[in-house]
Amino acid sequence: MINNLDYKILFEDLPEGAFTINTDWKITSFNETAVNITGFSKKEAIGRYCWEIFRSEICQKGCPLSITMDTGKKQFEQEVLVKDRFGKQQALCVNVNILRDNNGDILGAVETFQKHGSFFDHSDQMFQGIIGKSKPMKSLFSMMPDVAESGTNVIICGESGTGKELIARAIHNLSKCKKGPFVAVNCAALSESLLESELFGHEKGAFTGADRLKIGRFELAKGGTLFLDEIGELKPNLQVKLLRVIEQRIFERVGGTKTISLDARIVSATNQNLEKAMKESRFREDLFYRLRTVPFFLPPLRERLEDIPLLVDHFIKLFNDKYNKNVRSVDPKVINLFMKYKWPGNVRELEKCIEYAFVFVKGPVIFSRYLPEFQSCENILSDNNLIISNPNIKDKDSVLSALSKTSWNRQDAAEMLGISRTSLWRRMKTLGLI
Repeated sequence: MINNLDYKILFEDLPEGAFTINTDWKITSFNETAVNITGFSKKEAIGRYCWEIFRSEICQKGCPLSITMDTGKKQFEQEVLVKDRFGKQQALCVNVNILRDNNGDILGAVETFQKHGSFFDHSDQMFQGIIGKSKPMKSLFSMMPDVAESGTNVIICGESGTGKELIARAIHNLSKCKKGPFVAVNCAALSESLLESELFGHEKGAFTGADRLKIGRFELAKGGTLFLDEIGELKPNLQVKLLRVIEQRIFERVGGTKTISLDARIVSATNQNLEKAMKESRFREDLFYRLRTVPFFLPPLRERLEDIPLLVDHFIKLFNDKYNKNVRSVDPKVINLFMKYKWPGNVRELEKCIEYAFVFVKGPVIFSRYLPEFQSCENILSDNNLIISNPNIKDKDSVLSALSKTSWNRQDAAEMLGISRTSLWRRMKTLGLI
């Protein structure tokens, strides 16, 4: 059973317009998206007949809402021409269903709608390609321009899958060095020796196998931004070398003697608690404070639930293009399910969940049966202590199978499993495969 708070959050944050009517055909609720599409305020709409608001030629004479009220049958993806508050005609794609009480008696009907051939406008809820209208996200958005302009070092803290690289790219794009390169390196994906060569570069003959000169990421980022992801994975030896580069703004290639200037801004990110790591002597305190002139704390998805409908709509558009489909929405029960789930994999897990559904969905609506490893939506929603296994985290056999099928290519195996390369690396480490 959906409680009143859940219903209110779900109803108000739907990416489609939505309203309900009673058996007298009078509007009893009207969400914010409906206000944006029709131009009528909630105060103007609630209590009036639906045909007074939508003013369609088929109102009361064969509209989807009328058919549903007469027959009790749902109506999906029906196109209706209406006039908005200012008399402008627009085509809406409409879905309708009956509302019943616990005894099965009809209370009225609910209709969701969106502009035909288009999706919800995120222009006022997107910043530098990052979607969010929740309070913590808006707070980050307000900070970014000033921080980007300052050129100071930034560290982005947040769980895996929250979108730390998106924040880093936004800071770069808003900064004075936006015309320069954005160079990213994952500190967890390479061994210590390979990472040192990747960062600093190396001279020909510096070590066995170094048969040519290699330009490192510090040089490649000249005039731009160097993004050090998973900075908490750096080994102590490399932490010392990185500290020296940040302080002196110079470095040498591995095996070289030529001094090279560092002309790049450093933005780093971590999913670890670095303060705890410092107490345990796993991370240098002096390096930490050099990196974190300004800290950004990216909230996990479970702390920004109001952003979920927006993200779902964004991913629907993304995967419609990728898979050449015409999915328009998800079933409201799916949204309610998403709002209850804890999302340990955060936005990345939500993205993969929607992509999984796109592989199997046949029509315009994603229902619970298309989701990965979700059981009956009704059964799940009846459980107040909802726990769903992460559909993207596989057991040892699955990891080994994926690695075997891809000849142990970690990137290909990670894509097969629906997780990031870094997450696969951590999983392999946990399972004793590294």
